Amino acid sequence: MDIALGTIPFGTSVGMDETFAILDRYHEAGGTRIDTANNYPFWVEGCSGDESELAIGAWLAARGTRDEMVISTKVGARPTVPGDVTLDSAEGLSAEVVAKGVEGSLQRLGTDRIDVYWAHVDDRDTPLEETLGAFDAVVRAGKARAIGASNMAAWRLERARNISAGHGWTPYTYLQLRHTYLRPRPGARPAESGHRLVNDDTLDYLAAESGITLWAYNTLMFGAYTRQDRPIPDIYHHPGTTRRLAALREVAGELGATPNQVVLAWLIGGGVVPIVGVSTMEQLEEAIGGARLTLDAELRARLDAAC
Repeated sequence: MDIALGTIPFGTSVGMDETFAILDRYHEAGGTRIDTANNYPFWVEGCSGDESELAIGAWLAARGTRDEMVISTKVGARPTVPGDVTLDSAEGLSAEVVAKGVEGSLQRLGTDRIDVYWAHVDDRDTPLEETLGAFDAVVRAGKARAIGASNMAAWRLERARNISAGHGWTPYTYLQLRHTYLRPRPGARPAESGHRLVNDDTLDYLAAESGITLWAYNTLMFGAYTRQDRPIPDIYHHPGTTRRLAALREVAGELGATPNQVVLAWLIGGGVVPIVGVSTMEQLEEAIGGARLTLDAELRARLDAAC
């Protein structure tokens, strides 16, 4: 199943019993990718950022499913000041942070390796050579199998991959950005300061550069496609959104699917791995349905043409 399960609320607002039930159902449905970070959800009062990894680790240990799952976690955005709920004191991506970060994640997850280890932020205060050398050391030590860059511009990703190639280091082969069916206004920035959006440069780069897989977060816009109480984010407020939403709803109606499911199918059909954060079994079942939905060429062309 070509979706990754987002796990930010696991072990906190989603209690352990429900966390286990959701993970059990995801696994049963053929899901393998679990996405977390070493700081989820640090911004919630009373949370340290350990909670999501600990919940996943408890499930892996209880179910004995480690070898069947692709575990994805991140380093770089954990606060260094207790109680800070912003990114102002983020740990960054120094060699020391990367080396210590992987040990903490391995311990919380109860595993000896991470399948995709991400730079959670683009730390421009630390030389790329230092960060990339540290990630390569983690891979060479067998503590990670592959590395990815989250919230990094295409030109920075290209520079990083060139540096790794020049040193014979493990390159970034995964990119994680915010992406959905709706297109943002040119130059618009999301309210969430740490988020970076897919743009035309990103898509052009990915089309030309083989060997990089895009994982997309916030794919369903906090539920805004289907929930009246969740408005469309301001960055998507422009006339093209009206036309794109009309096309989306038309295709969903023809298929007997939800708009969320069509969005997921559209992303998957474009070679993207959507990260879907769920907090209820109903949301998970909808996501599973989206992962199993196929858009034929005509439907996809109609969705793409709306702009």
